[in-house]
Amino acid sequence: MAGVNGEDEARDARRAGTHAPLRQAAYDQIEDLLNEGGLKPGQMVSQRELVERTGLTLGAIREAIPRLEAEGLLQTLPKRGLMVPSLDVSFVREAYELRAMIEMTALTEGYSRLAGRWARDWLVRHEEARERLQAQADLAIAREIQRLDWSMHAAIVGALDNTLVSNVYRVTAIKIRMAVQSQIRITPGNAERVLREHLVFLAALAQDRREEAIAGLKRHVGISQMLALGGRLPDGQE
Repeated sequence: MAGVNGEDEARDARRAGTHAPLRQAAYDQIEDLLNEGGLKPGQMVSQRELVERTGLTLGAIREAIPRLEAEGLLQTLPKRGLMVPSLDVSFVREAYELRAMIEMTALTEGYSRLAGRWARDWLVRHEEARERLQAQADLAIAREIQRLDWSMHAAIVGALDNTLVSNVYRVTAIKIRMAVQSQIRITPGNAERVLREHLVFLAALAQDRREEAIAGLKRHVGISQMLALGGRLPDGQE
């Protein structure tokens, strides 16, 4: 009996090794759809549609769904399919408060990891993106800067070296993007402002000007929250 159990365990391990990459790929592609507005709050979608949208197998989609449900990113409605949850203004306000709390804590607690070389590396990436934007302000560069923005903020949170906090932050950020995609999306028209806000606190971090770096990040997140809640920047600052 022990031998049989051992064979079963080995088979299960092989299956997990085969399925896990596809399950993760399905999750990642659905996450991209949520992040970029391919799936919108209140929208109904079937598993078959997700197969078509992602190019992955039905089995991989089915395996990814429980995690998406547990994180509140999709809801299963019996006999109807999957629904992207709707998120109201109160959620957006509270989500931004949580986001700000996590990022500011990460910057202060992880300051020694972020100041200096880390900040200089991100400065270079931002300056290169700014040069490409100035050469050709199109949707492709706007999307590149959007990805740069998401990656940089996640990296700041990563300075806490806390997987649980990083995952809470990631899921909260996805939900914010789902709820207010049009208000906070980086476009060719506002990409210069976003880069400028980043450069302020990155330059301060690179030169170990702690209070200026903290103030710069706080202002940047505050502007994003204000826009997400329907506010407007003064003329000429967009």
